[in-house]
Amino acid sequence: MIDSHSHVSRCPESPEEVIRAAREAGVEKILSVGLDEASNREQIALAGAFEEIFAAVGRHPNDADGFDDAAAADIEELAADPNVVAIGETGLDLFRDTADADNQRLAFIKQADIAARLELPLVIHTRDQQGKEDAVSEIFATLEEFPDLTVILHCFSTPDWVEQANERDYYCSFSGNITYPANEDLRRAVARVPDDRIMVETDAPYLTPQSRRRDRNQPAFVVETAGMVAELRGVGYSELDELVSANAARVYGW
Repeated sequence: MIDSHSHVSRCPESPEEVIRAAREAGVEKILSVGLDEASNREQIALAGAFEEIFAAVGRHPNDADGFDDAAAADIEELAADPNVVAIGETGLDLFRDTADADNQRLAFIKQADIAARLELPLVIHTRDQQGKEDAVSEIFATLEEFPDLTVILHCFSTPDWVEQANERDYYCSFSGNITYPANEDLRRAVARVPDDRIMVETDAPYLTPQSRRRDRNQPAFVVETAGMVAELRGVGYSELDELVSANAARVYGW
């Protein structure tokens, strides 16, 4: 099994504990995602220390204030590390107001450009105000400028957009929020993603699956999300494991 998106350095347990638990759960590969200059370097260091971990480097939309050409150049320089297999996460978050929307847009398009030039996949974060689709619609419109990019819609949470994602061959990565009782629309979307475009993740230490809601999330818990994805798609766990593992290997080259 794989965890296509986590933040290992933010888990409350030590990296050694996180990796040990992941191994015991059968999780063999983990993408650990940076959020800013400091955490980008933390993920690269972890990737150098643990064979299970690979890194993504970028600037999260919520941390986009202050993003400039120097920040973009830093991401591009870090992406030269052989353990860096993706750019991001980036995109738009119009739910929180921790960063100016125009700064988010600048960081997003700069990171998309880096990913396109370096031929690396781009990890997308999108979040809208309840009942609105401003962020997701703008993200999809912006990505039209980069038709050859490999795009991963991390923590896929926009079920009404799954067909448009399919048309563009975007990858949809599902997290622990599909296990929450209120997310029936999202669960229905799980079965509508093509076999070669689906992945699973934790977004650890966030979005802990329902049965463990009292705990902070960690990569080992991806197996619960994967189990529900398998059930919703009408396949066995081992078949889903092979599918998402192959998709992640194709995307990240690990």
